Amino acid sequence: LAFHGTSLSPARAPWIEAGGDFEDVRLRALAHAILAPNPHNLQPWSFALVGDDAVDVMCARADRLPETDPFDRQVTIGFGCMIELFRLAAEASGYRTEVEPFPDGEGGERLSLGRIARLRLVADPDVLPDPLFAHVLTRRSHKEPFENRAVAPELLASLLETPGCTFRPGGSVDALTIIDLTGFAWQAWMAEYEHEATRKESIDLMRIGNRAINRSPDGIDLGGTAMGVMNTTGLVTHDALNTPGTMAYQTGIDMYRDIIHTAAGFVWLTTPTNARADQLRAGADWLRLNLSATAFGIAFHPLSQVLQETDEVAELRAEVHDRLGATDGATVQMLVRIGYGATPAPAPRWPLEAKLVDVGP
Repeated sequence: LAFHGTSLSPARAPWIEAGGDFEDVRLRALAHAILAPNPHNLQPWSFALVGDDAVDVMCARADRLPETDPFDRQVTIGFGCMIELFRLAAEASGYRTEVEPFPDGEGGERLSLGRIARLRLVADPDVLPDPLFAHVLTRRSHKEPFENRAVAPELLASLLETPGCTFRPGGSVDALTIIDLTGFAWQAWMAEYEHEATRKESIDLMRIGNRAINRSPDGIDLGGTAMGVMNTTGLVTHDALNTPGTMAYQTGIDMYRDIIHTAAGFVWLTTPTNARADQLRAGADWLRLNLSATAFGIAFHPLSQVLQETDEVAELRAEVHDRLGATDGATVQMLVRIGYGATPAPAPRWPLEAKLVDVGP
């Protein structure tokens, strides 16, 4: 992997360590699984090794988003991504994964604080590596403006035929659809940004400067030497970012305007219900789509704001569901802008050992 500089090497080390040698196949699978996409890079999972062949997956109470993800839908999708990546890594080692979801119950409006899943590995000589696994270490979420370059309809069609998905994704590179969905996404982003509670939730999770990122390799990373200097001098601080009228506040608006309005197309994933099982499976499908986009050289950036169950975007969320034909209880779980752009550096990650817990005998 070609990293942009070395100052964030500690925060990016898990992307290298995933390719190392592990005596326990569960640790190898987990070393890859922790690289999965997840909302705000919270990395809300912890793991306990059980017996000789199983892993219990738990969710940390604090690593959730009560303002922007009030029903833990996005967090559940993130767990689905992680479990699917675990499964792909296990297959690459000759093991299949038996998944028992929510062995302690799903909870209600919020996720249960019990286990999200028990994963059991079974050696299987008939298991073959999934071709998508080859792209795990180069998968990214591209949070930069895209190039002024169209995505060919036939390439989009191939992406939408990604094998192994439970739910068939939708997508479009039609100019009118791009205009409509860009407008919805931008209005929703501004609605979240202009509402103090939702804005502050994201800003509190920003790690400003390389030192802050290495201390806490999660959340929203704002790295680089220049960013560290602006933080030290008070130009870019959490307070400045959260105060309307400051340069930092306006820069956030200008930056995301450019990001959202350079979409060359959109892909979305709809499930027939909004049950936890559908959310988990949507995460698995989403991970596969992200890996497939990587294989095709397509940049991939989820836009979650317009799908969030908050009062600020309720009307926009309903409009998007109508625009995408999600009716009779169907739920649009994910919306992504696609296009082309330079491959960003890997996102920071906590090391695997930080996510392993001892649950006792």
